[in-house]
Amino acid sequence: MRYQTIINDETFDIDINEDGRIFVNGEERAIDFRVLRQGEMYSLLLDHLSFEAVVEERDDLYHVMIVGSLYEVQVTDERSRRLASAFMAFGDSGGELSIRSPMPGLIVRVPIEPGQAVAKGDTIIVLESMKMENELKAPRDGTVHMIHVAEGDNVEQNKVLVTIS
Repeated sequence: MRYQTIINDETFDIDINEDGRIFVNGEERAIDFRVLRQGEMYSLLLDHLSFEAVVEERDDLYHVMIVGSLYEVQVTDERSRRLASAFMAFGDSGGELSIRSPMPGLIVRVPIEPGQAVAKGDTIIVLESMKMENELKAPRDGTVHMIHVAEGDNVEQNKVLVTIS
């Protein structure tokens, strides 16, 4: 099966053969993927390196937290990609975007304020979870519309932290 995966605006072509071999952009990769908590946490061995990932599916996107970095991931198979390309003439709506907590934790730092312009990749929240500080970054350029948390707040997974417009 062939998939196109877009991770923070970088595109990868992934082929999974019937025999289980995986190719990323034509290069065979040694990958082992296990579910730790269904729908939430996964273990990934990639080229003999071990990673844990927290994954949340929202609005046809996956939000993946690995080693303190948040990635926005879109996965489409070949058939879906062809169908979507037939309807792509309308462009990006550029509306409001809610940044949610990928996991429960403590808000350590909020280095932004309402009305501030942010660029894609800017740190917008520092969240401590499982004794690690995780910098949540803006997935796109925009303006901070509203901050829903403050330093010292405990938050649950999926809590809206910041709204960017």
